Amino acid sequence: MPALAGVRLLSVALNLPGPVALARLVALGASATKVEPPSGDPLTTYSRAWYDRLHVGVPVATLDLKSDEGRARCDQLLGATDVLLTSQRPSALTRLGLGPVRLAERFPALRTVSIVGDTAAPEHAGHDVTYQAEAGLLRDRLPVTLLADLVGAERVVTAVLLALRSAPGACLVVGLRDVVADLRAPLDCGLTREGGQFGGVDPAYGVYRTRDGYVAVAALEPHFRARLYGALQLPLDAALADTMAARTSAEWADFGRRHDVPISAVSPRP
Repeated sequence: MPALAGVRLLSVALNLPGPVALARLVALGASATKVEPPSGDPLTTYSRAWYDRLHVGVPVATLDLKSDEGRARCDQLLGATDVLLTSQRPSALTRLGLGPVRLAERFPALRTVSIVGDTAAPEHAGHDVTYQAEAGLLRDRLPVTLLADLVGAERVVTAVLLALRSAPGACLVVGLRDVVADLRAPLDCGLTREGGQFGGVDPAYGVYRTRDGYVAVAALEPHFRARLYGALQLPLDAALADTMAARTSAEWADFGRRHDVPISAVSPRP
């Protein structure tokens, strides 16, 4: 039997972390209903294909929670819910009738998991890219993935599992800025700083230009390192830039497979 069979979820969480987490929870066996405002989820305008993929098996109820009728229907859904998932600011939830005081009075057994930008300042505006910027994980171009949203979604899944093991009425909060702050650990500990073990000081761990692109080399362990330099007939820990530039990325990837060394071609950015 699926791990979360019999668990009933209601989500009013829009954009990315909520739907991503909801899809993971449904895949684990939970049943879920999503409530969206009349304007819909903004994710449909950003990527309809991704929205559709994340909502497979999730009935969507369009409700105006600013109206008495919409709140009444939402209350009916909440009465049959184990965990409520939200992503609005606390002040917005209160205006929509989903503030903690009202929920505690009307649904004392309900557990909630709230996604906020920053647990220390949940009313402050922000998004994935601003949280990455504040954490020092952004350079001079937009990131290729949404770290805060996607890692945050996994924490939401964990929070729901914890909520189910907590007393009725439990309220757990996941902060996206907090998530990105934790992702700084390799940088804070010096691993990925310039000159750090994973920051360019080790020639066997790096990204190199090839004849037609780039490859990533990660021969960290002694046996990988010995295999790499032995196959190249170079002294251990010799510089590799000139050597890597002599072949194509595909040739280096094949070299890695043949010699059992971690080497991968860098896929071009779409």
